[in-house]
Amino acid sequence: MKFKLESTRFPNSYYQKSGNGYPIVFIHGFGEDGRIWKNQLVDLEKNYTCIIPDLPGSGQSELPSNEISIDTMADFIYEIIVQEQIPKTILLGHSMGGYITLAFAEKNAQLLDGFGLVHSSAYADDDIKKENRRKSIKLIENEGKEIFLKAMIPNLYSEVSKQAKKEELAFHLTMALECSSLSLVAYYNAMINRPDRTSVLRQANIPILFVLGTEDTAVPIQHGLTQSAIPSYSQVEVLEQIGHTSMLENPEKLNSILNSFCKCALEYKIA
Repeated sequence: MKFKLESTRFPNSYYQKSGNGYPIVFIHGFGEDGRIWKNQLVDLEKNYTCIIPDLPGSGQSELPSNEISIDTMADFIYEIIVQEQIPKTILLGHSMGGYITLAFAEKNAQLLDGFGLVHSSAYADDDIKKENRRKSIKLIENEGKEIFLKAMIPNLYSEVSKQAKKEELAFHLTMALECSSLSLVAYYNAMINRPDRTSVLRQANIPILFVLGTEDTAVPIQHGLTQSAIPSYSQVEVLEQIGHTSMLENPEKLNSILNSFCKCALEYKIA
């Protein structure tokens, strides 16, 4: 069921809620909306209350008139948690959603029993990545989002997935094309300007999940493995022949990982 966030800061913003039990919040990434988690929702709502927002500027949520940042999107998640009167939760963030998860953890550690970085990173963009994002912004503004997205989205999949998951890839591209050029540019600028947040990993005293794909060109596996050694408690899952989008490339395996992590995080809390 869709709910509207009652917020003056984020007008006309929406999130989905279903299932019963301990609350888990799923945060989608760039060029996506809450539907990217469709396969996880079907499985995890059996045991948990699943909250899946459309980030401001994606899906049914309006892009705010003010400049948006990773931190402001973390505030958006916070407002949903306050509206739902949730005392504790687990955040699961994909790609840009992982950046938002880290920003939320930095500000609101007391609200978390754990969090997961699904094909994401605590590192800030290096100079090369920042320049590549700026080139993408120019492409979107000058040539249009269609050319950009039709080139970008397939690169988020492994070579095996490109052949085996054509229907899901097409779904992903269609979803991305529904995102406005203004939103895509705003997200890229937000990612360019985000700080390094490895300190969040270092200071965390809760379980942290790292989901890595061996063929992920957006978040190299070595970056994820290096970061996974920073927290005091981490669960590391490496998916073979998977790119940047395990939610669609291998949903069964990802669902198993997420169920296991959430169970372990709640057991860790009790212990």
